[in-house]
Amino acid sequence: MKNSNSKTSALSEKEGVAAPEILKTKSAAAIQGLRKKQPSAEELISGILAGNITSLSRAITLIESTNINHLAKANTIINACLPYSKKSIRIGITGVPGVGKSTFIEAFGTYLTGLGKKVAVLAVDPSSTISHGSILGDKTRMEELVKDKNAYIRPSASGETLGGVARKTRESITLCEAAGFDTVIIETVGVGQSETAVHSMVDFFLLLKISGAGDELQGIKRGIMEMADAIVINKADGENIAKARAAKVEFNRALHLFPAKNSGWNPKVMTSSSITKEGIEEVWKTITEYLKLTSDNNYFEVKRQEQNQYWMMETIEEQLKNDFYNNPTIQKLLIENKKAVQNNELSPFAAATVLLEHYFKK
Repeated sequence: MKNSNSKTSALSEKEGVAAPEILKTKSAAAIQGLRKKQPSAEELISGILAGNITSLSRAITLIESTNINHLAKANTIINACLPYSKKSIRIGITGVPGVGKSTFIEAFGTYLTGLGKKVAVLAVDPSSTISHGSILGDKTRMEELVKDKNAYIRPSASGETLGGVARKTRESITLCEAAGFDTVIIETVGVGQSETAVHSMVDFFLLLKISGAGDELQGIKRGIMEMADAIVINKADGENIAKARAAKVEFNRALHLFPAKNSGWNPKVMTSSSITKEGIEEVWKTITEYLKLTSDNNYFEVKRQEQNQYWMMETIEEQLKNDFYNNPTIQKLLIENKKAVQNNELSPFAAATVLLEHYFKK
């Protein structure tokens, strides 16, 4: 047996086929090599500031990680990039599924890169509540823009975040700005109660609508329309042109019923077509008019400061929640209390009180 193994090993080496022992050694070495190849925080920071897309993508993956061990490295990168951010225009784009957000963003983004802009698109895909997976198909829907050297598209899973805003989208904006992107577009999952989260991280909030889907104002929450700085009736081409114009009139009437904005801006309603590119230039012209107005009256800077405070509070809440659920004692007690609640031995409120008392006594 010994001689047979020796012959097999020798034959394997001679013929270029690794013996089991060699394979194990090589696998371990390969895994160790991959671990060693992980770039340091300093290397990622240097890459981001140099505009390296690979470094940017790796850093965003790091800050999106739920692994508690990645938190310190992610914070180091974010803090180092912070002084180089704040130089972009942040645009939030929302609308119901099927309104054509991805095709509009591709047409709009391509127009902007044609003007010499560097455009980053942070597209948030919905996560399944059953499998917790996401399709992340925005790159396939933006075939033209994804090939543009002045554009960067980053799809992210919404995870368990209410409203479809990825948990680390705010930090991703900072990294994209540090990498030299002067226009950051955030595409949301769709219209929902937590669209305020998008509004709280952008300078300009754009609501996309389509015509011919029944009552033009039905299903649109007042709060969403109040937040919108502009409404664009999308897919205004072919037989939809007349319907889009009619919808524009209705939305204009509706906007006049809302109170004046603190920014001093009067929201506009436009029509556009991602196919013919009609209206795309007008959308950008409207955004630049808004930026000039809010820069002149100082609202732009005030809003950014308020947003920073908002995200500080959000981060505190998020880290407290993560610390709570990652606590080993709480994890054990949580299982016990869940069973007690399920068996009606303890009320949900009493169980929550028990868990919180243990947590704060730690």
